[in-house]
This record gives sequence, structure tokens and C-alpha cells, in this order.
Amino acid sequence: MTTEELTSNVLLALDEIRPFLNSDGGDISLVSIEDDKHVKVRLEGACTSCSVNQMTLKAGVETTIKKFAPQIETVVNIA
Repeated sequence: MTTEELTSNVLLALDEIRPFLNSDGGDISLVSIEDDKHVKVRLEGACTSCSVNQMTLKAGVETTIKKFAPQIETVVNIA
């Protein structure tokens, strides 16, 4: 998979999870993809102060990204 395809797949994954975040007053944006294995995202809006944002990041965002791009190993939030 090319870097462009990987980026496209990660963005598709974020588009899939975004409505759930939006419904709680939050959002997410892609910051970077490093070594084609590590994704950095920025949780925004209500997600920045939400007490369960790490659970959302791992259970929702990371799982969804890995569904679209299985080679991704980690997803981290950059404040």
C-alpha cells in the first residue's frame, strides 16, 4: 500500500468514526502518519476534556483505523 493509499484509508476511518464524536460535541483530525505504522490524531471539541477519551481513542478510533489500514500499530492523541 502506498503512503497516499494509507493516508486515504486512515481518513476514511476517521470519517466513519466522526459522526459518533460529533454527536457528543467532539471531532478528530489527522496530524500525521509515521513510518506507515503510527498514526497521530488530535481529539477536538468536547473530546479534549472528556474523561473517557482514552477509551474512545483505543476502542473506537484505533479499532476503526486498523479495520481500514491493518498495518497501523499505534494511534496516539496529540494535545
